[in-house]
Amino acid sequence: MSNTITVEVAYALPNKQKIIALQVEPGTTALQAVRLSHIDQEFPEIDIETAKMGIFGQALGTKGLKKAPEHELQEGDRVEIYQPLISDPKEARRRRAAKAEKAAEESDGQTK
Repeated sequence: MSNTITVEVAYALPNKQKIIALQVEPGTTALQAVRLSHIDQEFPEIDIETAKMGIFGQALGTKGLKKAPEHELQEGDRVEIYQPLISDPKEARRRRAAKAEKAAEESDGQTK
């Protein structure tokens, strides 16, 4: 019987992706697995200590999952490292709504 579990660490850009399989000890956390993968050597833009992570699309630190430093991995888990958001989704939504409202007001003014 083996004293290790198999997990994966994944990171993707639009033009490049990498999935690294690791054998780790039971009790290894998501953050520890990412450190062990050395994926930041291939993608130096990753700040491992602050990057958002998830397991199979479920963000760590949400919906009952512990944050990366505390989340212990299970056999077969894939730790995904997420890219930072370019803009705040709520702020982007507000800008789109304001733009649509302005366009509606302008079209109302032209039809009267």
